[in-house]
Amino acid sequence: MGEAGGDSTGCERLQKALCECHQRFGPGATRDAACRHLNRALAECLVSVLCPAESEAVRTLCASGGTRLKRSQCQEAQLSLSVCISSHQQD
Repeated sequence: MGEAGGDSTGCERLQKALCECHQRFGPGATRDAACRHLNRALAECLVSVLCPAESEAVRTLCASGGTRLKRSQCQEAQLSLSVCISSHQQD
């Protein structure tokens, strides 16, 4: 998952780009709009590093509406991902 140059999680490049975006734009709606894609990409990267199996299950099972069973499996996968993320949060 790491990239050349000591990138241990694969997310550092996105974090640097987001920081640079925040430096370019002042706080407010313009920054929010300009940096939205980087913010989302960094969040998805970090979640996939912390909870890889759960993240992949959500990506796979929630990609489309599908049958009632698939929707139920999607909801279960989302709950598992939420539990995994919560387990990594500090009090």
